[in-house]
Amino acid sequence: MNLNFKTVEAEDILNITPFVGLRPNKTCDSVFLDSFLWREYYKVKFAISDGKAVQWLMELDGEPSSAMPLCAEEDLEHYFYEMVDYFNQELKKPFQIYLADEEAILKLNLDPARFEVREQEDLKDYLYDGEALRTLAGKKLHKKKNNYNAFVKAYEGRVEYRKLCCSDRDDVWKFLDAWRLQKGEDVEEHLDYEVRGIHEILKNCSVLPVEMGGAYVDDKLEAFTIGSFNKRENMAVIHIEKANPEMRGLYQFINREFLIHAFPTAALVNREDDLGLEGLRKAKMSYNPVGFARKYSVKQIMP
Repeated sequence: MNLNFKTVEAEDILNITPFVGLRPNKTCDSVFLDSFLWREYYKVKFAISDGKAVQWLMELDGEPSSAMPLCAEEDLEHYFYEMVDYFNQELKKPFQIYLADEEAILKLNLDPARFEVREQEDLKDYLYDGEALRTLAGKKLHKKKNNYNAFVKAYEGRVEYRKLCCSDRDDVWKFLDAWRLQKGEDVEEHLDYEVRGIHEILKNCSVLPVEMGGAYVDDKLEAFTIGSFNKRENMAVIHIEKANPEMRGLYQFINREFLIHAFPTAALVNREDDLGLEGLRKAKMSYNPVGFARKYSVKQIMP
């Protein structure tokens, strides 16, 4: 089987981009940047098959897994089973995917005698109305608007939103060092990989399809965010958002200003999952999601 997998690098954006957005997919995994950000954590590799699809190979808990191929909807079944065969014949392993998008699951309609399909409830992405988050209008977002206004008033003349570029990476690195220090030793392992992924984005931001914004108070970076765009779904994906928690309304400020400046016409905003963490779930629900991009695990049942 002629699948030559290689580690995802920034330069691979040129090879992968033509396959992004060929079929419906509202998950954060539908854009290149998510695979790049977590490439170390999941040991992400890819291969281009027949010039018509991108196949994925990754690792979780020491076991190989895959993701749904990037390809046209009419080719999805063919390339899905190509990877099933690759796992069975080349890796001598049962096929599995941990984060399959709902659209692909519905399209494939997999045989329950061959595949166990389970919803990953804690890993669903939160979807929001873009205009609602840019305006914070309406009763349901009234508290967010109050926090935003309180921040703007408290730091009037001292706060500035800036579009970030590669040359600002030292500011972001300093912020991350302080943020990581504040988290202490007792922290989830994935956060260190996230920090490393952010460093890699900043090193390669000139070639990546990335938008970045920061909030400076007294000329010091106090919040920053990283996002990318799914053109097919007219959807902004917010991969990273970090802010000084001591400043009331700063999260609301960076959230809103970033969307206004970087994604002024995005109809949908994907703010990723809550990892099953109650505090994060409450925070994400408080922004009044309009829906969810649900994800599923797929495990081959071997005879």
